[in-house]
Amino acid sequence: MKTHEELLWWLRLQSVRGVGSIRFNELIRVLGDPRKVFVSDDAALSEVPKIDARIIQEIRNFKHIPGYAEEQLEQAVKLRADILTIDDPEYPENLKNFIDAPPILFVRGSLKSSDQRAVAVVGSRNATTYGKNTSSGMARELALAGITVVSGMARGIDSAAHQGALAAGGRTIAVLGCGVDIAYPAENRKLRDSIVENGAVISEYPIGEKPMPAYFPNRNRIITGLSLGVLAVEAREDSGVFSTVRWAAEQGREVFAVPGPITSATSVGPNQLIKQGAKMVLNISDILEELKLSGPDKSPPQKTLPETELDGDERSVFASLADDPRHIDSIAEMIRRSSADTLRILFTLEMKGLIRQMPGKMFVKL
Repeated sequence: MKTHEELLWWLRLQSVRGVGSIRFNELIRVLGDPRKVFVSDDAALSEVPKIDARIIQEIRNFKHIPGYAEEQLEQAVKLRADILTIDDPEYPENLKNFIDAPPILFVRGSLKSSDQRAVAVVGSRNATTYGKNTSSGMARELALAGITVVSGMARGIDSAAHQGALAAGGRTIAVLGCGVDIAYPAENRKLRDSIVENGAVISEYPIGEKPMPAYFPNRNRIITGLSLGVLAVEAREDSGVFSTVRWAAEQGREVFAVPGPITSATSVGPNQLIKQGAKMVLNISDILEELKLSGPDKSPPQKTLPETELDGDERSVFASLADDPRHIDSIAEMIRRSSADTLRILFTLEMKGLIRQMPGKMFVKL
């Protein structure tokens, strides 16, 4: 980890107009550290690839006045967030060897060496029940195999993937297209907090930065960079999943896809990817074999249910649940009870230690 003063220089260089990830990394590679960038003469700066007269002038015009850098450090302390630089030992190993790797990452939660065994799960925001169940189920099985699940915390497939990994007691990483202090979408606030406790929420964007459309394609390169492979679960023809797949191809990552009904608009993307050469996935063994990753040594112990433990209503609700998260509305529909009655019964089951509530009114068996 850097000292307070060292981090100030990194944050200052990040705030120089026109110095994006590629130029930042070139400056560090040639000159060693951000402070030297500001004290080097024009001749030394001009020797750095991709640094032209315009960028040199922006560096010269930058004023070291209290502001952005100091505020970012103060906010990070309040959030208990880490600010990792690309040369830190804690910086994700899978990510650091790309020319456009983010020179600075804001991290809430923790990153571990075991996160090198990671698979990204991505897909449509407007996912079907089939897609969300498949995403959460695949993520759950990956987590049980000791694989970290990476996604973008968006609605639909992303959220289901994070929830599946959490339900299995596994690790998951959310990569945001905004500051790590912002829950986007807003209904995922509880999900974000759960991820912080059981993995990490990370972003290259400053604390306080609002989500912008242009940020999400850039965010996708971090999702793929952190992962050994990318699994696409549902995507329409114009989906942002294709941006993620392009990044995966550039970074030499494996691309996987779950097939879907040819009559479904959300199956167009995965089916097209399979047609173009992505590996079709029917279960996680297809992923583990391709990536040469070992699965779990044995199945997790199953919780037995004493016959006398539940009354009739409780038994019906418990039977309607599965190992992947299900929404309260789906449960209520299955047992033909009101949402209020169903929620009351679910609360009782949770108090008995038989189920767990996930963010977004999702419930899963333990």
